[in-house]
Amino acid sequence: MFEKIDHIGIAVSDLEKSINFYRDKMGLEFKGTEIVDEQKVKVAFFPVGESKIELLEPTDPNGPVGKYIEKKGEGVHHLSFRVSNIEAKLEQLKEQGVTLIDETPRYGAGGAKIAFLHPKSTGGVLVELCEREPE
Repeated sequence: MFEKIDHIGIAVSDLEKSINFYRDKMGLEFKGTEIVDEQKVKVAFFPVGESKIELLEPTDPNGPVGKYIEKKGEGVHHLSFRVSNIEAKLEQLKEQGVTLIDETPRYGAGGAKIAFLHPKSTGGVLVELCEREPE
């Protein structure tokens, strides 16, 4: 079951500049940063209602977000949906013919279990599934 939009991931080249925009110009509450070595990104968090904006700055130009920025430039990188059982949802989507980038979940920011669906199966949108401990 999809519970809600967990977050919108935005690829940025300059995290400090982007933090300043969302915090100082937009007035959003800044909740800190985290480095996710496995994803080769530094992430900044901004809660907006029940969802979040996550700014993603590559820590390695050869990581997924670094390659994304090189190819497409800065901007919306992915849309993340909160699920309660990521393994079951991945199996269901696979059975329905959705191409998975991740067959099994991996570690994401904030201790979440995450998995990505291939944009070829989602109308060109990189979709992430995200399972978190209850808040």
